[in-house]
Amino acid sequence: MSERDKLHTGELFLPMDPSVLEEQLVRMDLLWEYNQTKPSQQKERAALLKRMLADCGEQVYIEAPFYANWGGHHCHFGNGVYANYHLTCVDDTHIYVGDYTMFGPNVTVATAGHPILPELREKGYQYNAPVHIGKRCWIGAGALIMPGVAIGDDTVIGAGSVVTKDIPAGVVAVGNPCRILRQVGDRDREFYFKDRKIDWEGIR
Repeated sequence: MSERDKLHTGELFLPMDPSVLEEQLVRMDLLWEYNQTKPSQQKERAALLKRMLADCGEQVYIEAPFYANWGGHHCHFGNGVYANYHLTCVDDTHIYVGDYTMFGPNVTVATAGHPILPELREKGYQYNAPVHIGKRCWIGAGALIMPGVAIGDDTVIGAGSVVTKDIPAGVVAVGNPCRILRQVGDRDREFYFKDRKIDWEGIR
């Protein structure tokens, strides 16, 4: 099995192997093109995303600059995904993001890890574990999502959180390490921020 074949198996592999680097650099060149576009070049950005991402739903919008180890090639984004500035996807293996999920600025989603044993790090070994993020999630500014994590539908991850373990659906979770604070509940249907009420008649 080549080092390239180990990207998605969870096995230790050498990321600087030519069988990995050759393809990776081509993908990163596309990402470089994306980050050179002007904000007014919406059609060009949309077309590039379709080429860059493994799956790109309708109305996916990623603010530049966007960073990704494989140029987004292992990112699967559903419909209506929005990412604010400086989204970093360490997409050495697959990252799955459900419909209408939103990322605040400076979020990192990492699939790559390195062994604790220093002798293996000295040799440059790495392993990858996929990340799954559900539908209609909100990942707050500066959150860090670690390899192998799954986040359920409709969940909010608070700003600055470090998500090291799975988080279920329909909760607000915060902190380092990230823990469940509460369920998404009835009060959230009445108030959208502190004591500010939702004007349901004005919602389109």
